[in-house]
Amino acid sequence: MKPIRVLIADDHALVRAGIRALVEKIEGVVVVGEAGRGSEALALVKELKPNLMLLDITMPDGGGFVVLDQVTKSFPEVRVIVLTVHDAGEYAIRALREGAAGFLPKSAASIELEQAIQTVIRGEPYISPETSRKTLLDYSKGTKRDLLATLSPRQQEVLRLIAEGRTTKQIAQLLEISVKTVETHRAQLMERLDIHDVAGLVRYAIIVGLIEVE
Repeated sequence: MKPIRVLIADDHALVRAGIRALVEKIEGVVVVGEAGRGSEALALVKELKPNLMLLDITMPDGGGFVVLDQVTKSFPEVRVIVLTVHDAGEYAIRALREGAAGFLPKSAASIELEQAIQTVIRGEPYISPETSRKTLLDYSKGTKRDLLATLSPRQQEVLRLIAEGRTTKQIAQLLEISVKTVETHRAQLMERLDIHDVAGLVRYAIIVGLIEVE
């Protein structure tokens, strides 16, 4: 199995060194580069082609959210975990909305970094338990929650099962419908929600409280 290639982007050299030391202890993970500025991070993503970026949101020369936006648009295969000293829910919401695969405050325990990396590499979103669940739920009362209400009960059920990591075949068996019908529901969900990948559907389900964040 090929190692998980990680790029660290943080404007503090000592912080990068600390993160690198933690990451390099994780089996099957290798740090391929470090960046201290936004423009440098973008250049290294293009050059090194990492599987994962650990991104601080307070970066000079292009803030972390600018970097996140450009990476998710130009390099959608690169998963991004946002690291921050801020643990407020609104930062997590914005990070997920703009394409981050995970959100982790720098106050998190070292073991949680490994959990976050393994989770997002599997294609699942990761939000630290430290992140305010209440803030996420408050946000879900807005337009995104209203949009959820426009989905049929069956569409919501399919969305929930997708977010739980069920395969198309498993969903078909659980709901006693055909695989083609599941695929149709998924396509309708993506069109209705203007979300065009499974990871985006999972992030949406978390934001609106359709599934619980562990």
